Amino acid sequence: MRKSVVAIVGRPNVGKSTIFNRLVGERISIVEDIPGVTRDRIYSKAEWLNREFNLIDTGGIEAGDEPLLVQMRQQAEIAIDEADVIIFLINGKEGITGADEEVAKLLFKSNKPVVLGVNKIDNPEMRETIYEYYSLGFGEPFPISGAHGLGLGDLLDEVIHHFPEEEEQEEDDETIYFSVIGRPNVGKSSLVNALLNEERVIVSNIEGTTRDAVDTPFTRDGQDYVIIDTAGMRKRGKVYETTEKYSVLRTLKAIERADVALVLIDAETGIMEQDKRVAGYAHEEGRAVVIVVNKWDTVDSDQKAMQKFEKNIRMQFQFLDYAPIVFLSAETKKRLHTLLPVVKMVSENHVKRIPTNLLNDVIMDAIAVNPTPTFKGKRLKVLYATQVSVKPPSFVVFVNDPELMHFSYKRFLENKIREAIDYTGTPINIFVRRRQ
Repeated sequence: MRKSVVAIVGRPNVGKSTIFNRLVGERISIVEDIPGVTRDRIYSKAEWLNREFNLIDTGGIEAGDEPLLVQMRQQAEIAIDEADVIIFLINGKEGITGADEEVAKLLFKSNKPVVLGVNKIDNPEMRETIYEYYSLGFGEPFPISGAHGLGLGDLLDEVIHHFPEEEEQEEDDETIYFSVIGRPNVGKSSLVNALLNEERVIVSNIEGTTRDAVDTPFTRDGQDYVIIDTAGMRKRGKVYETTEKYSVLRTLKAIERADVALVLIDAETGIMEQDKRVAGYAHEEGRAVVIVVNKWDTVDSDQKAMQKFEKNIRMQFQFLDYAPIVFLSAETKKRLHTLLPVVKMVSENHVKRIPTNLLNDVIMDAIAVNPTPTFKGKRLKVLYATQVSVKPPSFVVFVNDPELMHFSYKRFLENKIREAIDYTGTPINIFVRRRQ
């Protein structure tokens, strides 16, 4: 299910980053009382009334030809374009300014639902001043205080009221949905074209040629697939994103709708920090993962080179130690035939269930090999375990005291489950609960 997207927009120094940090519960955005501190869009997940959504903090929108101001405005415009709902934030201590009116004009053009938040209303007396904000034409203004956390509940109630209806994606259970993710210019579109045997997506060596996510169904060897090609850097008129900050939300949207994520790495340039960041999105969302090393024809591709590259991947991507690695060339189609069987295999593992009796046999055998730890004279007792869900496979282990389960012992149990059952390509979750 796709998460809705909310963008916080306004001129500089109205408290956008403070509100952002309040809503996500962490100090992610830098907060300083200096206009223009937040220069790029910042993304995080937030939740209200059991509705998860992606939240974007933006730099302030301000008129001017200085390069920094132009970039900030461009970034904010892209955030508006990506959003389902916009929080328009105004500084309640300063009233409506000319800059606020310029932002309002921009938001009217977007045709998106806009919720008006009047920030820095820190005491009841100031609430009497909010009526002037009706003149902006966005309906009821919500008095809030980011510094003190006041009024945010009413604001969020209105925000989620505008979310699209929650609809589970209707899918054929037999169809495998997979997304192709990676930093710009690693060959995502070339891989899509190679798999489809057609020039379905524009291919160019200019970073960020792909504009939108493209869903394409196809069948291979009797198996139905839907491939989701994530967008590269978005271009709209004169709006350009920096390479580092390109289309994070589009990648997240594609991952959310996929069963399997193909993490593409460029064999020529090697592993970069952004590769790990992109792969981390798929891991955190609990998707099955295949690491695909593309452009393998352009490097020394003998067996020793492959083993060396794989060893480097394992060292750099320790959090993806369960993910298989496929080496290929999308351009020449060398080794391309090895990819889809791996995609099918990890997808099957992603939905695999273990009978409760087999799971408990595995757990008890593991405890016999490595007895449970003690803490302050008290020993952890594992009573029984059961599988509660798939995509990814998730297990609940019932114990006498969850605080006695050290993360290293939970990791040991996960490794023993993986030794007994083939879960290649999929993360697995272990939740520890006290038996009631």
